[in-house]
Amino acid sequence: MGTTLIVAEIQEGKLREASLELASIARKLGGDVHGLVVGKGVAALADQFAKRGAGKVHAVDGDVFANYNAQAYAAAIRAAIQASKADLVLIPNTPSGWDVAPRVAAALDAGFVSDCFKIEDEGGERVFHRRVFNGKLDARMTAKAACVVATVQPGASAPFEGSAEGSVESLAVDPGALRSRYVETKHTEAKGVDLSKAEIIVSGGRGVGAPEKFPEVIQPLATALGGAMGASRPVVDAGWLPHEYQVGSSGQVVQPKLYIACGISGAIQHLVGMKTSNYIIAINKDPDAPIFEVADLGVVADLFEIVPALTKALRDAKGA
Repeated sequence: MGTTLIVAEIQEGKLREASLELASIARKLGGDVHGLVVGKGVAALADQFAKRGAGKVHAVDGDVFANYNAQAYAAAIRAAIQASKADLVLIPNTPSGWDVAPRVAAALDAGFVSDCFKIEDEGGERVFHRRVFNGKLDARMTAKAACVVATVQPGASAPFEGSAEGSVESLAVDPGALRSRYVETKHTEAKGVDLSKAEIIVSGGRGVGAPEKFPEVIQPLATALGGAMGASRPVVDAGWLPHEYQVGSSGQVVQPKLYIACGISGAIQHLVGMKTSNYIIAINKDPDAPIFEVADLGVVADLFEIVPALTKALRDAKGA
């Protein structure tokens, strides 16, 4: 069954939940499980990771690893692969994961699969599942390389629950002369509505068609419901709305009482950010859109017919 190495990610001095999700995936695949924790003063985190499903954890500790550096972290991952003899490496599909994973794969001439939402063992062969064509299709992929590096979407699996036997072993790594250095971390000032606290969210996707349609169609429904407006990543990437409106693994993770998705196909990174909402309504012209997989109520229709009519009905009911 081989050996899986799972790479932990530390955020604000804590293990990200995505790290524990990787432990869950690795244990379902079977075989030996090894973990990797990189940073400064990470002994306690390495021990925690070992007890939360990461098996034998390799702890790379030192001043040079205090802050993320692609070259240093790639050297640590390569050293852990050699120490564990791993043939599968799982890394969270986060900005640092996007940066370091392909570097490791290229350096080792390994296979590389990005943005997975599921990994299965089928007759001894690992099958990687990822969404393509803006989430409209699911692709099943295999890799023939002796070692495969894969990034996994946060939220794609439940975190490993309970405790497990594990151990921690220090791993000495010399990354050599670094060609870049850490300067600082800047946090953007919070703006607009904190979507994580909103009880009702009406979100629009690329299906809304144009930036001016958000204040004309999406915002009025959100206002009529007493809620907040959100958006999918393609909307923000296109510059139609600022990043603070983005719902998803690279935006805000929300859990409102009511979530209405308008013209959102349902890419995995968006589903991760809203699938635990209490009640989900999806409006989309495509009956095969992945968003319907998590919706409590699905409406296959033109949002420009449904949303204004719903807004009007709400206003009439309130006498507004």
